Amino acid sequence: MTYTPSRGDLGDGAHEVLNSWLPEHIAPGSSDFEISDFSAPDAGYSGKTVFLTATWTDATGTRQEADLVLRMQAADHQLFTTPDAPRQAEIMQRLGGMAGIAVPEIMWIEHDPSVLGAPFYLMRRVTGRTPSDVPSWHKRGWTTELSPEQRGLLYDNAIQSLVALHRIDDPDVLEFLRADPATGATALDRYLDNLGKWFEWARADLVVGPETLARAFDVILTEAPATAREAVVWGDARVGNMSFADDMSVAALFDWETATTGPPEIDLGWWLMFEEFLCEAMGFSRPPGVLDSDETARRYVELGGRVDGDITYYKLVAAFVLSLINNRLAVLLARDGLDVEVAHSYPTTVVGLVDRYLTELNPGGSR
Repeated sequence: MTYTPSRGDLGDGAHEVLNSWLPEHIAPGSSDFEISDFSAPDAGYSGKTVFLTATWTDATGTRQEADLVLRMQAADHQLFTTPDAPRQAEIMQRLGGMAGIAVPEIMWIEHDPSVLGAPFYLMRRVTGRTPSDVPSWHKRGWTTELSPEQRGLLYDNAIQSLVALHRIDDPDVLEFLRADPATGATALDRYLDNLGKWFEWARADLVVGPETLARAFDVILTEAPATAREAVVWGDARVGNMSFADDMSVAALFDWETATTGPPEIDLGWWLMFEEFLCEAMGFSRPPGVLDSDETARRYVELGGRVDGDITYYKLVAAFVLSLINNRLAVLLARDGLDVEVAHSYPTTVVGLVDRYLTELNPGGSR
């Protein structure tokens, strides 16, 4: 899907604005600056993404070219309580260069909404391919054309990246990511406190499963493990937020909207839940080379990760979070013209996972 940005995307006149604004920010002292090849991926309600190519002549007279991605905070809708595009870019800046972590190079972070109508950032475009969510990469797309050995390598490299992320112990990174600290509170306490605020904000948009989600949140609070572990929590840890090079190595990790700190099992639970959401919950089987949930958790440990307690608890937390997101997404999709039944199918599937994990967890022998 390609287009020239118009109202509702980056706004009328965005090309002219960027053509005059970009040179001094990414190529000071340049001449003959031009931008071209505007295009947009067919995805996303959490922000607006546009690809572009910038060319210019530098001070030595050499012609330069850069393939860029502009990611702008959504101004007309919200999936999350506090959307913050500049924070995502700052996270990637802080993670860049850390062992085992591949993130795009951030070229500029713009906090001023007056430039394009909302804060945004620019990064270099990464050469690679990203597995699809819709349709599921387990069933369609370029990943189905790989050999079992290639898929296995892709999946193993992805898990290694998650383990590397959870090894980060830089105090400045943790402090930047840390949710509003309360005296004496653990990272999990802070995470659950913010989750409760998110739940209250989302209640009006719970078009599917409000009673199930209320019951799930009670269990999440009452069955919270006593743990003081604190690591970087990506918040959206999954294969579909990774770009892979031709050799199946991880070229970049994307989408840091909900990054925070907490027990690393939060990310592993999300990973396992999302794979089940894209595969078994859709009636699919894992393609050859892709590990199932138990095998994935074991491989995570083999590669240096650690899992304390029952990972089903964290899968329940993950499915609860995705239910909040998909309920909100269903409202936005229906607002924008998608058939209501189709829009509601997204939260229906994941609320089904919430119910399943409640049964598996079975706290106190009752539900």
